[in-house]
Amino acid sequence: MLRAVDGGVTLAVRAQPGAKRTAIAGVYGDGAAAQLKIAVQAPPVEGRANSALVEFLADTFDVAKSRVELVSGELSRSKVFLVRGVTRQDAEQRLSPWSRKS
Repeated sequence: MLRAVDGGVTLAVRAQPGAKRTAIAGVYGDGAAAQLKIAVQAPPVEGRANSALVEFLADTFDVAKSRVELVSGELSRSKVFLVRGVTRQDAEQRLSPWSRKS
């Protein structure tokens, strides 16, 4: 779910668009294939859900939106985001209520 990379971390996300509000909803899957499940208020139309996820992750990790990049999964519910300027340790602390070891 969470991997350290040069300059930041990558985060595997399972999006659930069309929710009542944007929030972390738990963990989807197990082991190395685990993804952070995020309910997204925005619909999956014209990239609105992806933009909402970028904004939500920027707020969650306390970084600028420009430091969050969708790496893969633009048209899929399964996505990978790169968050620059965040260490794995900091990311694990911020996600600790929802995450399992990844």
